[in-house]
Amino acid sequence: MQHFYFDHNATTPVAGPVLDEMKTCLAEVYGNASSIHHFGQSAKEKLESARRRVGALLGAGEKDIVFTSGGTEADNLAILGTVRASTRVYRHVITSAIEHPAVLNSCAQLERDGVRVDYVRVGSSGVVDPDDVKQLLRPDTELVSIMHANNEVGTIQPIAEIAALAHEAGIVFHCDGVQAAGRIPVNVAELDVDLYSVSAHKFYGPKGAGALYVRKGTPLAAQVFGGHHERDRRAGTENIPAISGMGVAAVDLKLADCSLLRDLLERAIVQRVPGMRVNCADSPRLPNTSSLSFDFVSGEPLVIALDLRGFAVSSGSACSSGAVEPSHVLRAIGLSDKDARSSIRISFGASNTVEQVDALVDAICDSVAHLRRISPEAHVHA
Repeated sequence: MQHFYFDHNATTPVAGPVLDEMKTCLAEVYGNASSIHHFGQSAKEKLESARRRVGALLGAGEKDIVFTSGGTEADNLAILGTVRASTRVYRHVITSAIEHPAVLNSCAQLERDGVRVDYVRVGSSGVVDPDDVKQLLRPDTELVSIMHANNEVGTIQPIAEIAALAHEAGIVFHCDGVQAAGRIPVNVAELDVDLYSVSAHKFYGPKGAGALYVRKGTPLAAQVFGGHHERDRRAGTENIPAISGMGVAAVDLKLADCSLLRDLLERAIVQRVPGMRVNCADSPRLPNTSSLSFDFVSGEPLVIALDLRGFAVSSGSACSSGAVEPSHVLRAIGLSDKDARSSIRISFGASNTVEQVDALVDAICDSVAHLRRISPEAHVHA
């Protein structure tokens, strides 16, 4: 049986040129980039080449790029590093209710440290209203952190407008761009952000490499301590194979317009399956992301049923402490716990084709019909 991958928001396959670069680094460029001999300087060249390439992907200068172990560490460094760099007694942070756990849990840690955090709500659109951010700004606000694109429903946020509000008040603005970079054009100068997080494995690079754009002059306290790596902003010997692979991924990347595939799937499902919804359908969204909810169907069994047919998608729930919890994002956009649990996410990538989408549509229709036939709740409402 063939298997088809429709879970690119979770991770992407490593591109061929990226794998080739990483193999070369592992076999031949094994020096420490901090060493001054030939082997160290060869590693240093790879490191700085990747820095230039990732900077170019974001419209940034190479000196503004700090390499990390991934998007989670980049978010942690941006949020904790900004607030902990402040000497004020009272500190305040603004974020949104639909952020990735890397942001939400960083903010939760700040709350444990005595920092006040406000969470902007979103409606059914899944889009943050800049006016809601403006109303929460305070004299002691240190940071505003709003994601560029949501990982579950794909909604794109008005980053430039929110950043302008923050800067008018003299506040640092951070943007989690992990799901945006590689899927839509990103230019940190046009967005006017101070900090921007990215992760290599979201755009056909390796896991274990990420980066944080830091605008010159932005206060940032290191969160990992050791040597003077990354201009004293992130200690630790650099992972040259992964970082160099990230650099190749940034250069090799060709933005794939998956909106045609997404729209094809959504139109077909809406026409063929009664009692379903496309979440945030009328909002600006990533071209590759579709969040679907089905009445009388649980997302987890549907994901399993599709996997048995050879299609990889994800559900709108997350396993926490052994219990399946509804997605905080889906609840934030107004879905009930039941509807959130009945949702799946389909995220397209460069390898997907119209033929694969047609086959996925058939599999979804058949699987939903089967699960409804055996659902007691569906029979009650029949």
